[in-house]
Amino acid sequence: MEEAKGKASGLITDAPEKEAGIDFEELMRKYDTEARFRTPPGWQAKFITILCVLLSVFHFYTAGFGLLPAQKQGAVHLAFILVLVLLLYPIKSGMKKNSNVPIYDIAFAVIAAIPLIYLIHQIDTIAMERSGLPTTMDLTMGFVLIIALLEATRRISNPILPGLAIVSLLYCYFGQYMPEMVQHRGFSIQRIINHMYLGTEGIFGTPLEVSSTFVFMFILFGSVLEKTGLGKFIIDLSLALAGWSTGGPAKVAVVASGLMGTVSGSSVANVCTTGMFTIPLMKSVGYKPYFAGAVEAVASTGGQIMPPVMGAGAFIMAQFLGVNYLEVALAAVVPALLYYFAVLVQVHFEAQRLGLLGLKREQLPHLFKLLKEKGFLLIPLIAIIYLLIAGYTPLKAAFYGIWISFVLSWARKETRLTPTRIFEAFEAGARGALSVACACACVGMVVGMGTLTGLALRIAGAIVALAGGKLILTLFFTMCASILLGTGLPTTANFIVTSTMAAPALLQLGVPAMAAYMFVFYFGIAADLTPPVALAAYAGAGIAGADPMKTGGTAFKLALAGFLVPYIYVYNPMLLFIDAEPMAMVQAIITALIGVFLLAMFTIGFFKAQMNWLLRVLALVGALGLLDPGTLTDIIGLAILTLIYAAQTIKAKKNGGGAQPTNA
Repeated sequence: MEEAKGKASGLITDAPEKEAGIDFEELMRKYDTEARFRTPPGWQAKFITILCVLLSVFHFYTAGFGLLPAQKQGAVHLAFILVLVLLLYPIKSGMKKNSNVPIYDIAFAVIAAIPLIYLIHQIDTIAMERSGLPTTMDLTMGFVLIIALLEATRRISNPILPGLAIVSLLYCYFGQYMPEMVQHRGFSIQRIINHMYLGTEGIFGTPLEVSSTFVFMFILFGSVLEKTGLGKFIIDLSLALAGWSTGGPAKVAVVASGLMGTVSGSSVANVCTTGMFTIPLMKSVGYKPYFAGAVEAVASTGGQIMPPVMGAGAFIMAQFLGVNYLEVALAAVVPALLYYFAVLVQVHFEAQRLGLLGLKREQLPHLFKLLKEKGFLLIPLIAIIYLLIAGYTPLKAAFYGIWISFVLSWARKETRLTPTRIFEAFEAGARGALSVACACACVGMVVGMGTLTGLALRIAGAIVALAGGKLILTLFFTMCASILLGTGLPTTANFIVTSTMAAPALLQLGVPAMAAYMFVFYFGIAADLTPPVALAAYAGAGIAGADPMKTGGTAFKLALAGFLVPYIYVYNPMLLFIDAEPMAMVQAIITALIGVFLLAMFTIGFFKAQMNWLLRVLALVGALGLLDPGTLTDIIGLAILTLIYAAQTIKAKKNGGGAQPTNA
């Protein structure tokens, strides 16, 4: 986010960023595949910009004045997306950035658009006159689209997702030769193409439908807000709220990255944008480089589970569950609260352990002055939440939210959305949607494979059988599968794959659908923090100049609450507001927060003074007891907390008050 790269009110200078001596653009290109686009000169650049703006205008218009039929809406959406990806992203990631689009990519882009234009023109005839009986031309167009989609997805993401799609297609064809557990009768090439291209459970299934409606509009909404300066305002606000406190810069990173990450569909992209400011700032007050990189990675990744947007995952989850979007956002509140509370407590304990102070107040923005001058930038976000509660669809809420942003931006000169800025916002919105749209269309083939062959149920049966029907073991195996399946995938594709392949095992054992889907969603996201392929942590290490594996290990430790909480809400769905009783709900939240507090003592090894291993193990036992629903376990956990508090208070007094703070 361009605004996120700005400095806080001119009070915090760009010194930390300069001292880092890091090429942030090159770093983003290394870890974030979406940043590996080419920037052609001259008329080619103008043509690409016009295509981007036209795509955003199409979505803005249809959101306000009526969508096309689902397959036509998806086909127009995907036609623009494929053309833009093939023009912007070179066939090899190492090719020169500032270069013309070669003729073969222009030809490929035109060829990729033809099957979609054909579908838009022929879909009514296909549906009414030859449903289930595709012609040779239909199948040829379907084959071309599949090839183009696989290549476009490879270019903008990585080989993992298109590789998974290819395996899915091969499995559809060679199913009769598979082991008995996953064997099926096999399908002809014609049947496979028909299912993926002309059906509503393949490329043009629910994932692309959501991408071409809700997801695009919220990405566009985020781009418009960025142009008003909201990204810079969030960092300023975070500095004003927490920059002065013990270890303040780390808390700023947690708050700012969480708020900005919820509208971002990529943990890595969020690390590379907010991290270029927060990581040098953390290092400047005394945090170790690997710890600073880990904090940013954990906070940025957590944005994907932070309501209301959840990296666009909330919209797809609502569609899969067949519930109102607000139910998903509400269910995510308590788990996200526990996750971020855990991170904040850990960075606080680490600051106390090292004796770190926050930034001096004169270096920071003044809170009330900041709110008075730019607090109105938050109104569009508040308005969207109100519109959703009032019963508007997410699509309409985003549409009106953009209009509200247009109007309010004129309150101050520096925030005004002039025609030029609107043009830039619409271009950025289209670019921001490219990877999500490709991922949703490509993963549609994985979902289509599941519906065609019934593999999901077979995998679920295998997981349950391997676990012997025991829920705890099924949860563990599902967690492992979700982390494995989620490796290297963007948020939306991540959830679609894990919910299709892993969640059915939990559903078979009677786990509520919301809890099952949220469980696999959490662990799919956790793949970005799980070594050896912890991409978000490695990006943070690159900015911090730290060892990637040490940063990844520290990120895993800081995110430990995120690995435990999903187990808790499966056993206690009340934390997701499922059949919640007010008093029991309050008790569950309070004890869970105390449990997370004890968990932070275990991971950092500090509370008032350095903790020995016996007390750390006791803290872990107490944390598990408080996180586990039940009066007896709560009493045990509180007793352990009391014991640790007394022991560490005495030790701190003997040591003269524990660690002595040092000036930043």
